[in-house]
Amino acid sequence: MITDKEFTLRLIRQLTQALEKLILDKPEESLMQKEMDYDSLMKDIFKIDFTEVSSKTKEEIIAMVNERQERDHKDYYEMLGNLFYFKGKGIGNTDFLDKAKTFYELYLQTSGIFALPVINRINEIKKHCFRLPPKS
Repeated sequence: MITDKEFTLRLIRQLTQALEKLILDKPEESLMQKEMDYDSLMKDIFKIDFTEVSSKTKEEIIAMVNERQERDHKDYYEMLGNLFYFKGKGIGNTDFLDKAKTFYELYLQTSGIFALPVINRINEIKKHCFRLPPKS
């Protein structure tokens, strides 16, 4: 029997993988057919939609993650980094990109993994955020 925590963790990992493929411009056909709905996934994971999640400060989102089991934090941070990176890059929102950078850094810290693609995204965000004026 799958518990709610296991189900949520599985959703997080599926969203993370789907976002990775979108970031790398290699989306799966099934993902495109389903037209991934971020709001419903955010509601399943955090009980609020993406608009509400994105309107929170980094500290508030980190507090939401800290309410979860510590062993799962890395999965949340990776998913949040991918989500804010994908959304921020798509619309040029420096606030989203700054959040992505923070969550990627937290992912690297909590996972203890040397993830070159994540490090490269952090560096790209740093370059990108210095080129664009802040998005209001």
